[in-house]
Amino acid sequence: MAGIMFNASKPMKFLAFASTLAVSIALSCSSFGQGKKSYTFGLVAKSQSNPVFQAARTGAEQAAKELGARNGVLIRIDWRTPNDEDAQKQAEAIEQLVLAGADGIAVSCSDANKLTDAINSAVKNGVPVATFDSDAPASKRFVTFGVDDVKCGQQVMEELGKVMEGKGTIAILAGNQNAPNLQKRVQGVKEAAKKFPGIKIRDTYYHKETPQDAAAKVEQVMQANPDINGWAMIGGWPLFTDNALKWQPGTVKCVAVDALPPELAYLRSGHVQLLLAQQCYEWGYRSVDHLINKVHFKKNPPAVKDVSPLVPVTRDQVDEYAKNWEKWLPK
Repeated sequence: MAGIMFNASKPMKFLAFASTLAVSIALSCSSFGQGKKSYTFGLVAKSQSNPVFQAARTGAEQAAKELGARNGVLIRIDWRTPNDEDAQKQAEAIEQLVLAGADGIAVSCSDANKLTDAINSAVKNGVPVATFDSDAPASKRFVTFGVDDVKCGQQVMEELGKVMEGKGTIAILAGNQNAPNLQKRVQGVKEAAKKFPGIKIRDTYYHKETPQDAAAKVEQVMQANPDINGWAMIGGWPLFTDNALKWQPGTVKCVAVDALPPELAYLRSGHVQLLLAQQCYEWGYRSVDHLINKVHFKKNPPAVKDVSPLVPVTRDQVDEYAKNWEKWLPK
């Protein structure tokens, strides 16, 4: 009997030792993990081909490095952007990110109606969602970062009205008709146009958000309406291509949103009088900042709308502004 009790005590002592060791290892790993906690944030922009979203990706990657190091965490950006604009593919990307265990998601919505359910489903499953550039206001996203789109349109029209000296016939170039941010910009252009009774709006022209489609639309409209002498471009899509504007410099006035490297050439040539730059690098950087605060620090932003002002770029400023793109676009 005594022998049996002696043999039984060995596994008991071993189990006690193993238990103590396991607790020690767990505590050690826990302590190490506090300095190396990692998060994965999904980034779903509108299209791979648009340079503004390439800049947003660079901003997100830089934020992951800088803000991760500053806050003692590891951050990975999971880029899930469709090659061409496709709201359904964006919705699928959000679903895939949730299934893959993403800790947070930032999305620029091609179509708010198609993305609201996907965003709400992600939030329901414990994954916070931020929007940038183009919002889904009826969704459960916790913050949206970008320009005030109505004011953006107003600013485009006010600047165009100045360079046209308050008279003429203009066209509005408006991109994707289903994008809520662009709808609001068109609204802003039309509101501000009321300040210029001598300016007539011929029409609003929509197109796929590719440089080729936009340039073709501008040429088509100008051929059909040669009296148009002003363009309010609420996005700079055609300016991403060479020789998109066929008129002689100065004969048609143009104010456009965005100031990417290809667009800057049109400022230099005099085809465009003013570019209003969105802070597209900050779309990615600021979105990651918001997600870190939400996920890691459990802090909500002070307001749902985080407004980013437009940066005016003139011919005199173009060379200095161009230096930004050396760091914003991938090498």
